[in-house]
This record gives sequence, C-alpha cells and structure tokens, in this order.
Amino acid sequence: MTTHAPRAAQSVTLPASLDEAVAALTAMPAAVPVAGGTDLMASVNSGQLRPAALVGLGRISEIRGWQYQDGNALLGAGLTHARMGRPDFAALIPALAAAARAAGPPQIRNAGTLGGNIVTAAPTGDTLPVLAAMEATLVIAGPGGARRETPVSHLLAGRDMLGAGELIGFVRVPLLHAPQVFFKATGRTGPGRATASVALVLDPARREVRCAVGAIAPMPLRPLEAERWIASLIEWDADRKLAPDACAAFGEYVAAACIPDPAPAPDGAEPVPALPPAVLHLRRTVAALARRALGRALS
Repeated sequence: MTTHAPRAAQSVTLPASLDEAVAALTAMPAAVPVAGGTDLMASVNSGQLRPAALVGLGRISEIRGWQYQDGNALLGAGLTHARMGRPDFAALIPALAAAARAAGPPQIRNAGTLGGNIVTAAPTGDTLPVLAAMEATLVIAGPGGARRETPVSHLLAGRDMLGAGELIGFVRVPLLHAPQVFFKATGRTGPGRATASVALVLDPARREVRCAVGAIAPMPLRPLEAERWIASLIEWDADRKLAPDACAAFGEYVAAACIPDPAPAPDGAEPVPALPPAVLHLRRTVAALARRALGRALS
C-alpha cells in the first residue's frame, strides 16, 4: 500500500511585518498568504490547491491585537476566534465575540483568524453577518506602504476585490455601546456549520436597527426595508419599548425578504411551483432567529 501526500510548497516566507508580507506577495505573485490555515490546508490536503509558495502571517504581531481609534475598534486581521471569544473582547463587541465562540471546535477557534474568515468569504462564515450588520470597514495594505479602506460588504459582494500584493491588515468596527446579538442554527447539536445565522444591532444614536442574515446566500443579506420598518415602531425615548407582536412580524418580514416567494406566473403561463419544504423550513428558521435576536436586543 502506498500513500500520496500533497506536494509541499516550493518556498515558505515568514515576514515580521505587514509591509514585509506585502513585499513578499508582490515579489512572488503565485504565493498564497496563510494565517491559521483552517481553510487553506483543508484545500491543500484534499488536492484542490497546490500553492507554489506560502507567505506565513503568524509572526506579524501588529495584526494580532486591537486598539481604539476615533470611536472605533481597529481589529487586527490576525486575531483568532479564541481571542475574540474572551470576556474582555466580548465587553467591546459582544456580537462578534458570540460569533467567534460559535465558529467551531476549540482547534478551529485557536487557529482560525478574523482576516481568514473574511478572505475565504464562505457563506457559513460566522463573523461575516456581524461585520455586515456593524457596517465594518477593511483597512487593506498594499505595495509601497499604501493603505486603503473599503466596506467589508463591498469585498464580500465582489464590488472591490483585493489587488495584487494586497492584504487585509485591520478591520475597523464602530463601537456602538448598544445591544447587539448573534444567533445561528446548525444541523446538529454543538459546534457546526450554520444553516442560518442572524446578527442584529441597535444604534440608538441614529435610531436604527441593523440586521444581517448569513449562511443562506453567498454573502450576508441586509433586509433594509424590514430594518427601517421596525426602527420606526420602536419608542427610542421610552426604554426602547415595542409592541409584543412586532417582534414576530419583524421575523416574518426578514425571512420573506431574504427567502421570497416565487414571482407569480404571467397570465396563461404554467403556475409557478411553491417553495419546497426544505426552503420553507429554512425560512421559518430565519424568522425564528430574527425574532429572537430582536427580542434579546430590546430586553
């Protein structure tokens, strides 16, 4: 019996700074950056990817912490899920900490990073709906010490892709100091990939409710009309009171916006089939998560 191990990369570079990493990627266009490797190495081990070179980001200390900056938290892209799940970080951005704690078993949380979750852009990425609801911004490092910023939603939607030699260095998240919630449903008990997830934040200063639904589409979905509708019903000056049935209506509104009914058939055409049972179940799941998230945030 013989075994066939994946071919190793031809070279591995271990830069000590973000600009050194960018320079290495610029000099080796075929190189692939790697931080925790939870997604990259799975692709290598399955034979889907054969990188010619690797640029390891594990020694770049500047992207492994966070700092305060003009009412925002500037999060290093190298922050692990385990680090974001700790109590001190949870006091800063509770919804992101909850998403990090739900990101999988301990071995995944110890290695996987915030930047890797964003760049991989898997629909089931747990931090992505939180970043979308928080309207986070990416700080991207480029050749020659260049820095540029773009909304995380633009990267996830493909509206603003990373260029040659560029790396996500930091994630700028507004500090709302207001209720924020993350819930997800999985196909089994315990840590697992989300079948649906909901992040919801209240912004009393702007009198806004922001909600993002993850895992049901290639990128997180923002039900903007549902957000505006429920924000108009909240008594912001009276302890954020809301009619009891409004939470349930909000859940249904969000679910219908994200998983709509088929468009009616034109006159004389064959009737459009209804949504299949599995899709209806998913829509009920989204409605329940959105209803619970709003109720938790308001309480």
